[in-house]
Amino acid sequence: MVLEVERSVEFSMVDLANIAYYPRIYDLAHRFFESVWTDVCGQSYPHIINERRLGFPVVNVESAFHRPLRYGDTITAHITFTRIGTTSLGWRYRFYNQEDHLVWSSTQTTVCVNMDTMEPTPIPDDLRNGMKVHLETEGEA
Repeated sequence: MVLEVERSVEFSMVDLANIAYYPRIYDLAHRFFESVWTDVCGQSYPHIINERRLGFPVVNVESAFHRPLRYGDTITAHITFTRIGTTSLGWRYRFYNQEDHLVWSSTQTTVCVNMDTMEPTPIPDDLRNGMKVHLETEGEA
């Protein structure tokens, strides 16, 4: 099942050409990343980091910029998991504008780490079970 989250492109995200400055797109992706944890596993990302002492830093990113994101656009992120490993997760992001045009896509790998040691640790079963619901199915990519 695809997770869908929506946000507007804010003035602070664009450059003089009125397009989103590419580092801001990655920041937007991270904001979406943080926002979906409650839907995925019933726990906020601050809770996972601060209370459970688990983090999911990015270790690999591949992206494509399909169309400009402009000030005032409404971006709908479609987020799925491409892979759920022992300690790592594959994420797929697809950003669509208000005209339903694909504007940005990215695959990213995160690794579950112990926040105190920054060493990889197995993804806990309760989180894994929530993630499985959002694992891409055939034809969904």
